[in-house]
Amino acid sequence: MTVLYEINTVVWLGELSRRFGRPVTLGEVPAEVWDEVARPGVDTVWLMGVWQRSPAGLRIALGDENLLRSFREALPDVTEADISGSPYCVRDYVVDDSLGGPEGLAVARVQLASRGLRLVVDFVPNHIAPDHPWLTAHPGHLIQGTPDDLDRAPDAYLRTGDRIYARGRDPYFPPWPDVVQLNAFSPALREATVDTLVAVGDQADGVRCDMAMLPMNDVFASTWGDRAGPAPAEDFWTYVVPRVRARHPDLLFVAEAYWDLEQALQQQGFDHCYDKRLYDRLLHEDAAAIRAHLAADPAHQRGLVRFLENHDEPRAAATLPGARGRAAAVAVATLPGATLWHEGQFEGRRVRPPVFLTRRPVEPVDEPLRAFYDRLLPAAARVRRGEWRQLTPTGRPGNDTHGNLLAWTWTAPDARHLIVVNDSDRSSQARIPLPWDDLRGHRCRLAELLTSQSYDRDGDELTDPGLHVALEPWQVHVLELTPSTWPRRGPRG
Repeated sequence: MTVLYEINTVVWLGELSRRFGRPVTLGEVPAEVWDEVARPGVDTVWLMGVWQRSPAGLRIALGDENLLRSFREALPDVTEADISGSPYCVRDYVVDDSLGGPEGLAVARVQLASRGLRLVVDFVPNHIAPDHPWLTAHPGHLIQGTPDDLDRAPDAYLRTGDRIYARGRDPYFPPWPDVVQLNAFSPALREATVDTLVAVGDQADGVRCDMAMLPMNDVFASTWGDRAGPAPAEDFWTYVVPRVRARHPDLLFVAEAYWDLEQALQQQGFDHCYDKRLYDRLLHEDAAAIRAHLAADPAHQRGLVRFLENHDEPRAAATLPGARGRAAAVAVATLPGATLWHEGQFEGRRVRPPVFLTRRPVEPVDEPLRAFYDRLLPAAARVRRGEWRQLTPTGRPGNDTHGNLLAWTWTAPDARHLIVVNDSDRSSQARIPLPWDDLRGHRCRLAELLTSQSYDRDGDELTDPGLHVALEPWQVHVLELTPSTWPRRGPRG
């Protein structure tokens, strides 16, 4: 199962340059650093923000007081030299020279592949930079406006040469000031998207598609109406993905997705889509809501991306501190589907720098948290094999704390695992009936994978009434049962 590790490429290379006392580009990353990236349990690296950034977009950002305020909040000593413009304001899908250019990315891909890792990069289907070549060479790829539009809504339109274009947007927020809106209904734009993604697929093993739901026919029509022209019969990704996969059959498609459109995007060709609902429920809802969420079809769940943070969300150490964050990490790490980890998450970073910045503040490493993740990632890789199944904890009359517990199993031919998470700030107890009838008649050992503890239990009890668990607030079990721990039970004596 895919385990993604997101790296802010510009910030990372800047820190490596300071660490080694010389400029470091993608083609010059030392071997020991790639070894650090290739931690056990990770199989895919997302180098976020490798494409050419826009000088025009940078000028707009430098004049935006709201953006400048966010930069100062994240990095109080920020200077103009620390601001590079947004990686999602793409001037061209060519690796930026400051990062090592296409040759540097090719070296990075080889280094990752030699360690068994795939490379994922970004693709932005909804908008481009105001100085992208298409504005002059292919204006039909974009949503255009009129002088009246510009006079009426100067924040929503901009003039480039003798043409007026709509600024990029989603339907629920004001337009983004530094980007221009692509027309997802344009047949020529769809062909150009295929060509661009084929070229990206020549350089990487996968793409993370920014705001992937925005070009979908229904969403795009509701956002742009008649300005986009008639909706094509075929949906955007249904057109694009098969044509790209004709050239790159194994290219991994990952969608940033919201508004409960994950299943629709999976049906249109995406391998994985963000599970933002689970993220929100872990932060703001209780175990019952999470259990209901996990009752979805297993095939759908295998196509989701579970995460606690990424470059768009606050740092997990700030929103889910201490034992609560560790419990949530165990949950996302051991569920079916893809898992997304964010560089700095393991070290307990609390400041999320805006993606415009090339530098972030120095923060102390949370050594106990890093040690926890050093145990969790290989344990999760060991656990997530075979068939996943959610379990239902039961409780004694008068004790409703069993409702605070989340539980599931993984069953493989050679191993069985049980995960239990107390998703609450209360001590909680439950019985958890295990789904393995062949435990009957055996003494069983349950070994904790995150600690050195183990427990011997009677197999008959484990199946009915079930394993008794008593967990303190936010405590977890990650337990392994293996056939070698099930000797035949002899006579009682």
